[in-house]
Amino acid sequence: MAYIISDECISCGACAAECPVGAISEGDGKYVIDADACVECGACAGVCPVSAPAAE
Repeated sequence: MAYIISDECISCGACAAECPVGAISEGDGKYVIDADACVECGACAGVCPVSAPAAE
């Protein structure tokens, strides 16, 4: 399952910079992950300061 970003997101952008496939973009108030592009590597979860990305 693709990762999703919870409402805990503080829009810092650390996850987007870390994503190896560019599946993360800035959304309305928080970052969002394109489920079709996500390769479930977990890199985003590893760098998030508030643990917003999680496996669906």
